[in-house]
Formats: sequence, structure tokens, C-alpha cells
Amino acid sequence: MGAKPEGPSQTDPYRRRAQELMRVVDPVGFTASFARTFARLAAKPVTTLVPTSRYAGGLLQAYAATAARMVGVDVEGPVAPPPHDSRFNDEAWSQNPVYYGLLQLYLLNNRLVTELLEAADAPGPDSTKSKFASSLVIDAMAPTNYLLTNPKAIRRAFDTGGRSLVHGARNYLQDLSTNGGWPSQVRKDHFRVGENMGLSNGRVVFRNDLIELIQYQPLTTEVHSVPLLSCPPWINKFYVMDLAPGKSLVEWAVQQGLTVFQISYRNPDSSMRDTSFDDYLFKGPLAAIDVVQSITGSPKVNTLSVCLGGTLNAVLVAYLEATGEDLINSSTYLNTAVDFRDAGILQEVFTDEATVDAIVEKMESRGYLAASDMAHTFDLLRANDLVFRYVASNWLMGEDPPDFDLLAWNNDSTRMPAKMHAYYLRKFWIENALAHDEVEVAGSRLRASKTSNDSYFVAALNDHIVPWRTNYRTTQLFQGKRRFVLTSGGHVAGIVNPPSPKSKLWTNQELPAYPDQWLAGAKETADTWWNDWVNWIVPRSGDLKAPPPIGNEEYPAGVEAPGTYVRN
Repeated sequence: MGAKPEGPSQTDPYRRRAQELMRVVDPVGFTASFARTFARLAAKPVTTLVPTSRYAGGLLQAYAATAARMVGVDVEGPVAPPPHDSRFNDEAWSQNPVYYGLLQLYLLNNRLVTELLEAADAPGPDSTKSKFASSLVIDAMAPTNYLLTNPKAIRRAFDTGGRSLVHGARNYLQDLSTNGGWPSQVRKDHFRVGENMGLSNGRVVFRNDLIELIQYQPLTTEVHSVPLLSCPPWINKFYVMDLAPGKSLVEWAVQQGLTVFQISYRNPDSSMRDTSFDDYLFKGPLAAIDVVQSITGSPKVNTLSVCLGGTLNAVLVAYLEATGEDLINSSTYLNTAVDFRDAGILQEVFTDEATVDAIVEKMESRGYLAASDMAHTFDLLRANDLVFRYVASNWLMGEDPPDFDLLAWNNDSTRMPAKMHAYYLRKFWIENALAHDEVEVAGSRLRASKTSNDSYFVAALNDHIVPWRTNYRTTQLFQGKRRFVLTSGGHVAGIVNPPSPKSKLWTNQELPAYPDQWLAGAKETADTWWNDWVNWIVPRSGDLKAPPPIGNEEYPAGVEAPGTYVRN
């Protein structure tokens, strides 16, 4: 017989199809990372001896403690849940021997997996991804997520005569049909933008195919001459800045005598697949500044930007520096990353090159990244708080989701245009190009390190999306006068932070090289950053004068706030 012809084997097409299927089913690559990590573990079995021996010993201790508790002797087991873990607060987990033994087994399994992954010592993304994925599996396997092993749910079923089970089944079926099978975090029908959210009085004074610009009605007889332009993230809708009366940063700013304009981005669809990052710059804040200047007569504006909107604002400031245009007096950045080096779990797990390639491939097929994809990614970063707690309360205990305006806004996500989002992920998250002065816009090389206007930075202590240390790093990148404050709360609650007895603020006049050095010298105050910011922004807002009209002949006042784009 002759030699077989050279070339790919007949199994190659099937292998390629399998790989394509895995990119669809598992675009982040958790399965591959798991496989490589445990292959490393299998190749050095000696490293498993310590964790497996510890596990075996722990099982013996747990069984002994459980048996002792069955005869009324209070013996502690080998492991205990973290003190902040509210899943196991019910007294049955400590007083009922069966549930106590079940909890011990769950915690021991958790510890074993954690120690095995540490022993594997996988390199780079494989380590982070396998640990993150294993934590999701472990959290999903918690006994509180299942009816028969959740004492609180069983007790409620008896107390309600089974009605909680019926309501829970109803909630589950409803989430299956309307929420992609994810448990609902909030009663969405109780909150409607323009009815009980986003209520500040204003008018849309400009609209293009990307933004609407809202000008808000003044609440004081005189206003400061330098207007404030609010630049929200387009990954969510703008009304986080105008959540509700008493929780509205827009309302707060207007009460301080500031003339406030707000950008509201259009929710992209497939027709916007070729919308670029440059389009967001030129049709977004740059177009808005032209309108603000025309209406107010002010040659400069102050900007207030949030998260992704802050990254775009940093690009804007660097672009104006590069072109010699002096349009921005000061910039406020809320929970914003500009230097993406070591930007936390979101970067380590979801924005490596292989994952971004898979996301881009998925976006190209429909022209955008679905809103649910991004929302679920953020939910998984805090899965116990944002996913599994609602499995237990909504599905097992039959409770209705809470009425919470902040969660209602958080669930009102937007899509991402394919071209723009692919550029953003690669240029900022992977290449960290802005911090390295390697971004080019309209032929101009941007140098963020030359940014010279005044900057105010707000970071949130418990921010899981933009860790506060990542936020702090921008203070070392920019020039000009800079102030950095650290607030209590998370990524969203740190922004919606009106004066209250629970508010906390850390300040430090110095800006040392490292964030922990800053924190060591910071002063804690029982206050909100809103008050601190007013003291900073008002001196940068010019003299008092009569309020400008709402719109003008070139940009007439249109529909009432919150406009039309926010409703899509």
C-alpha cells in the first residue's frame, strides 16, 4: 500500500467544531483552565498529599463532632464558616446535628478544592480562572441553595402550609421564561424611569444618533458661571446620577447653584455595529461641550464622569491637550480606571486575550454585546450576594424580590456596539495603552501623563469592578492639582451616597506613590464625598450670575427629561 497523503487528519474538522462549540458554551475558557490546572496536579501527586490528608483528618473530626452533638455534647468541628457569611446564620446550622454535619462536610470540601488549586500552582490566567470557576461551583453547591438542605426554607414551608413552595415555583418559572433562568434581584415593574426614577426637572436640548443632552432647570436664583457636564457610562443608563429625590447627585449639584447638563446615551442595536470608540468621543462629550458652550456662553466646562465614562473623559482631556484646545476647567472621576495595570478579578478572569477574542467573535455575529452578558459577568463577581441569595429567597422560600431602586437601575443595562467594545477591551484592558501614552485619536497621539487640569477622584472601598487601588493609580499618572477621596460602599452605592449617618469618607492631602501608603495616612470622617466634592467644585465653578435659559435658538428645548433614549 502507498503512504497516506500528508495533511490534516479526518478528525480535525470535528476537533475544530468542538473548539468552536466550546467558545460558544464557555467563552471565558473555564473548562480549559480547569483541565490544564488538574493536569498539572496529576503530574505531581506528592503535592496532593497534604491537602488530601488534611481533608481525611477533617472528615474524622467532623463525624466525631456531629456524633457528639447527637447525644447532646457541644463539640466543635474542624472548620467554621467565615463570620461575615450570612448564609449560615440560621440557628439550625449550629444546633441541629444533621445540619451541623452537613455544613462541616460542605466547608471541608470547599477547603480541599481551594488547597488543591493552590498546590497545583498553575501559571497566569489558568490559576485565576480555575480558582474563580471553582468558587462559583462551590457557592452553587452550598446546601442553602437546595430545599431539603435549607432549614430556613423548610421551616417557612411548614409555617405557610406549603404556600411558600407554590410561590417559589411561580418565581422560578417566571425567571425561567423572562429572565434567562437567573433569579430576579428586584421587582422591576415597581420602578419606571420618568415616573419614580430620573425625576429632576429638565429638557433635552440636543440629540444626535448617539446621545441626548439634558439641561436641568436651576433651583437657585443665581448659578455659577462654569457649567457642569455629567458623562455617565454607556454600559448603564445615566439615571444612576438622578436616581430619585434625595438620592440624586444631579439634584444635589443643582441645589448648590451649578448649571448641570447630562449626557444620555442611545442603547445600541445591530445597526451600530461599526460605531467606533472615536465616534463615542466626538459624538458624545465633544459634541455636548459645543452645545453647553453655546447655551451658557462659558468657554470652559467642568466634567463629572462615572466608570467607563471616566475613561472616555480621560481620553477627552488628553485629546484636548494634544490639539491645544482649552475647554475643560476640571474633571471629577467616580470609580474610574485609567491605568488598567493589575485591575482586579474582572481583568484577570474576563479580559485576557483568549477571552476577549471569544467575546469579539460573539459580538461580530450580531453587531453588539448583549446587555445580559455584561450584567451577568458583574453578578458573578459577587455571586453569593447577587445570584445565590435570590435562589434561596425567591425560589426556595417563595419571597418576592425586593423593592430597591438601586437594583432596578442596575438591572436596566445596555448593549455594547461591537467595534467600539472590541477596541475598548483590547486597547485599554489588554494593552493598557492610555496609561502608556499609546492611544491615537484622529491622528493625534494622546499623552494622558501630560494631563494638567485639576482632577478629583472618588473611589469606593468595596468596589468589586474598579478596585479602589486601581482608581488611586491615576493620581500618579495625571499632572495638575489632584484630590483623591475614598468612600464607603461599592461600585454603585459609593456613587449614590447622599448625606446619612452611615456615610464614611477617608481623605489625605498627600498623594504618595502607593495606595496603601495613602490609606495609612488618611483621616476617616463620618460624612459623604458629596459634601467634600462641593467644597472642591464650587471654587472651580466661577462667579455667580443669573441662570442661562434652557436651550437657545440654535439648540431649542425639546422633550422633558429624562428624554427618549433612556427608555429603550
